Amino acid sequence: MSLPQAGKCCSCGTCMDALGLPAEQMIEGTERSTMDALAAATIAGDKVLVF
Repeated sequence: MSLPQAGKCCSCGTCMDALGLPAEQMIEGTERSTMDALAAATIAGDKVLVF
């Protein structure tokens, strides 16, 4: 599975660590991220979906 090129998908690094999810299990096209990056993307983005 991979993501379309139209958007960007970031995964919370702290959440990944807490759940024991290794980077090797991430969906192609996603990236490990931080709360600082989420804040910057939220400010810069026209549309943001967080769940």
